[in-house]
Formats: sequence, structure tokens, C-alpha cells
Amino acid sequence: MDPNASPSNSGTEGKVRGNGSGLALFVIASCQLMVVLDITIVNIALPHIQTALNFSTESLSWVVNAYTLAFGGLLLLGGRTGDILGRKRVFIFGVLLFGLASLLGGLAQNEGQLMAARALQGVGGAIASPTALALITTTFREGPARNRAFGVFAGVSAAGGAIGLLAGGILVEWLDWRWVLFVNVPIAIVIAVLATKVLHESARHPGHFDFAGALLSTLGMVSLVYGFIRASQEGWRDPITLGSFGAAVVLLTLFILNERRSPQPITPLHMFADRNRAGTYGIMLMLACAIFGMFFFLTLFVQIVLGFSPIQAGLAFLPVSAVIAVAAAITAKLLPKLGPKPFMVTGALSSAAGLAWLTQIDVDSTYLGSILGPMLLFALGMGLQFVSLTLMALSNVTDRESGAASGLLNTMQQVGGSLGLSILVTVYGTASRNEAKQQVPDFLSTAGPVQKALFQRTGQLPKPWGDQVLTSGISTAFVVASMFTLVGALIALFVIQVRPSDLARLQGNHQPTADRT
Repeated sequence: MDPNASPSNSGTEGKVRGNGSGLALFVIASCQLMVVLDITIVNIALPHIQTALNFSTESLSWVVNAYTLAFGGLLLLGGRTGDILGRKRVFIFGVLLFGLASLLGGLAQNEGQLMAARALQGVGGAIASPTALALITTTFREGPARNRAFGVFAGVSAAGGAIGLLAGGILVEWLDWRWVLFVNVPIAIVIAVLATKVLHESARHPGHFDFAGALLSTLGMVSLVYGFIRASQEGWRDPITLGSFGAAVVLLTLFILNERRSPQPITPLHMFADRNRAGTYGIMLMLACAIFGMFFFLTLFVQIVLGFSPIQAGLAFLPVSAVIAVAAAITAKLLPKLGPKPFMVTGALSSAAGLAWLTQIDVDSTYLGSILGPMLLFALGMGLQFVSLTLMALSNVTDRESGAASGLLNTMQQVGGSLGLSILVTVYGTASRNEAKQQVPDFLSTAGPVQKALFQRTGQLPKPWGDQVLTSGISTAFVVASMFTLVGALIALFVIQVRPSDLARLQGNHQPTADRT
């Protein structure tokens, strides 16, 4: 244990080292679900937000990016905050901040107010999410009890995206787009109240906050993502595009140097010295790059090309949640016998196969014939991987650093999602523009005077030409997305090495890891 911890804190840490409770797990998992589904719940509402608040198409993308970048960029600081101040109190603060930001977002009257509220939501999520995962390590004893808890946590993390799409569709169609934000307010209040009653406080470890590291990492990732988005609109030779990439390189280099010199960095670089943990972070990064792209582009496809309503689009993704939940539950049961590597490799290959299948979609595709099958194959891969990745990321981590370790895993997911989506949007933009150049002559040769006048005024091709352009861009983006997951499979195959001690730990046949002095 930490020699600097007070006796009372040490006693508290020992007290919570039990099998936990169902209600405590419900509180932790509910928080994670609320935070994760908010990444996608606004996707279906974006057209309504654009109309209501007069967003341009370019600025509309930042309704999503403001949340994910603040979330991913500050996760490391959020995990460290729980280590230093106590995870229970930090968890409750993050949940309430998330609820307040959701209220402000629902009340927004212009695009600046909404983007600020979404960024504040990301801050709240960055505080609550890594603390929630770290609370599992202090609430459930390592072994079967913790494996089951991680299975539930990983299941809701993986399924949150699809659930968010369903919830978004229902709220937009039955109520109003503002309710995709308002709905978080009562949920946050209930979680905070229950947390005060069922969660125990963790030991507080003296330390300092690495604000410089948090600022450099966040600004670096914002610059990198903005560079890709700018490139999709203005090209790779645009001075602002090149400047954004240059700034990203400088900021992220300074971040690494700061972490090496800081006595208490938000990212302890020695965590990457462990081969399995470094490989786990790499796999999560690649998987997240693909996940965000799949949900984003399929949401566009089913609504624009297939003509689904918001609620139909949400229901179309419901089978994804079911497959993820089943796969995660099975994985949690079999992990102690088989170890995590088979699930990592098989899951990554399954996800890659699903995305490769989706590259075949065209304007004549149907949901049952062309979308559901590959989507379920991808979901199976997600369910197999998330439990394994969560367990491996926290394997052999001391109590003192569990918050930072969990924060880093979540960071890989959120930053990977933002970065991957920006890359895929760039690929989509290039492919769709090339397709448009081929479709415009065909359109002009057959269109009537009214259609030609509308095209000259808006620059938008009508159906079916517009659908062909959209579908061509999406199918090309899925080619790159499948490559991301293939890289993850290679990392799982050649980097991950499961040792006998790892299997013993999964089975609970070892002594708990002590804090390093």
C-alpha cells in the first residue's frame, strides 16, 4: 500500500475489497452507459439541430467533436483526479457536471451555446467515466466477481453507441431534438443520489495535477482532428490544413516531453513498458477508429438512401446491442479458461470481416440483405474484444494507478474514435467528390430545366445521383475502416502474450496487487 496514505484511508481501501453489490454495479454501469451513449444519441438529431440553430454543414460536425475531443482529451486527468481526491466524490461531481451541461445544451439558443455545452458534457464525462471503471477495482475482488463486473461494464460500453441511436430516434420523433440532452438530467440526479448510498470511498493518494499534460494532449488532438476535417473540405495543400498538422506534431511532442519530466504525469509512460498493456491500448485505438465510422456512415445511409425515419434508424441498430451483450457475457465466462488472446484475435477478425462486407453496399442495397448481416458480424467482434481489452488494460496495475490506467484505456477509445472518424470523413469526402465528377455529366444530360436550376443554386445532386455519390463515399470509407481492425488483429496476434500468472489472476488464484512504494 501507499506509505503516504493515512491509516483511515488504508482501512477504507481494505473495507471495499469485497465482492461488491448488484446495486453498486448498477450505479457504475448506468453512469458509463449515460456517458457513452451520449456520443451517438445526437447523431440522429443533427439535421433537426442544424435547422433549429442555423448550423452550417461544417460547423455541425463539431456538435459531435466538441464532446468527444473534450471527453478523450481530459480522460487521463479525470482518472488521476479520482486517484488523488477519492473516486466516490469525484465520480459524483462528474455525474452532476454532466447533468448540468446536458441541461444547458438543451436550452441552447445558438450554435456557440450548444458547442460550449457539449464540450462541458465532455469534461463531465471525462471525470466520471474513468473513475467509474476504477471504482470496480476497489469494489470487487480480483477474480470471478471482478470479471463479471468488467463484463457488465464492457457490455454497456460497447452497446452504448447503438442504444444512443435508438434513444435518439425515439426522442427526436416523439418529442424534440432538445430531449436528447434533457434526458440526461434526471438520470444524472438518480445516479448521484444512489452513489452516495451504495459506493464506498477509495483511499486518497497524495499527488499533484498535471494540468500542462492535459492541456497539451487535448490541444494536440484537437489540432490533429481539425487538420483531417479541414483536409476533407479544402485539400491537403491548404495552409490551414498544414498548419493544423504542424501544430499537432509540436503539441503532442511537448506532451510526451512533459510526461517524461513530470514527477506525477497523467500518463505514466512506464505503463507502456508492459507489452500486453501497450498492445491492448493499440487494439482499442484501432477498434475505436472503426466503431465511430460504422455508426456515423450507416446512420447516414439508412436515413438518406433507404429513407428510414429517425426511430426506424434507431431500431435498425438495436440488434447490434443484443449481439454485443451476448458476446460480452460469453466472453466473461470463458476468459478464465481460455485467456483473453483468442477473443482479441477472433473479435478483431470478425469486425474486419463485417466492415469488408459493408464495402459492397450500393444504392440498391437493402437493410436485411446488405446491412444487418455485416453489422451483426461487426457487433460480435466488438463484444468479444471489449471485455478482454478492459481486463488486460488493468492487469498488474497498482491501486494507486488504476485510475490513470482506466483513463488511458478510455482515452484510446474516445481519441481513437475522433481521429478515426476524421480520417474516414476525409476518405469519404475524396471518394464522393470523385464520384460526383462522374455523375454530374450524366445528370445534366437527362435533367429537366427545373432540376438544372436547382442544382446550379444549391450544388446538390438530386436522387438518384446524390445517393450514388453518398454510397460511393461510404463504401470507400469502409475499406479503410476494415484496415483499422485488421491492424488490431495483427497486434493481438503478435504482441499479446498471456502468461500463466495472467490466467491465475482471472481465476482469482493469486494475491491482490499491492501499491508500489
